[in-house]
Amino acid sequence: MPNGCNDDDMPWGKDSSDMFNTKYLYVCHAEMNAIANGNSAQFKDATIYITRFPCNECAKLIIQSGIKTVIYLKDKDCIETRASKRLFDATKVNYSQFQPIRSQIVINFE
Repeated sequence: MPNGCNDDDMPWGKDSSDMFNTKYLYVCHAEMNAIANGNSAQFKDATIYITRFPCNECAKLIIQSGIKTVIYLKDKDCIETRASKRLFDATKVNYSQFQPIRSQIVINFE
């Protein structure tokens, strides 16, 4: 959620007949959060690692911030992904799918 919004006061559901009561109008994507909370100078020619291929709105932010490489884990064939790839291709932002050598990572904090 954007800064200042209490997570408990906002909807988190994915499915509802009323779009107003789903998370999609309120949640900031991880890419947006990283860029908004960073120093723009540090992003010039940087690489961003993300789980899902960015939507077209996040792709625009990635391009505007100066990030030059996108490494993603999963992709899906939808209009937003195709638009993002078109934007990246037009602006010479490189993108490639991460190929993990293991199916899981376990972190022990003890």
